[in-house]
Amino acid sequence: MLIGIPPLLGPDLLFTLRAMGHGDEIALVDGNYPAQAHAQRLVRADGHGLEAVLEAILQVMPLDADVPAPILRASLNNDPAQSGPIHARIDALAARHGVAAQALAGADLYPRIRAAHTIIATSESALFANVILRKGVIGGPAAR
Repeated sequence: MLIGIPPLLGPDLLFTLRAMGHGDEIALVDGNYPAQAHAQRLVRADGHGLEAVLEAILQVMPLDADVPAPILRASLNNDPAQSGPIHARIDALAARHGVAAQALAGADLYPRIRAAHTIIATSESALFANVILRKGVIGGPAAR
């Protein structure tokens, strides 16, 4: 155990978050996403839903203040005009951390997931529950 670190963040995930640099993206995907086949690097978060993993990561990882949307998310039926209950919860969680989550069409989101530094495979059962986080920097006036 560590002081101030959410216990959900195990050694592999902490290593990944620390290894990422400014501008690197990490993807959190639902249990239906083919994470093993698409990941450059894969960290499993079996037994945890997307929201819990997202909340834990946002407690320790700075988001990129140099882009309009450091949190990107899937949309219902891959249509940014549609959203479901999971998307409302993701949006609310992002807002609690002072940023807005941007909904993307599947054609825009899925190539970015494949190109992500790491994919975190959650056990989330909601459909279209995928999120990308862009890492920022610590220090300077834009730091959170």
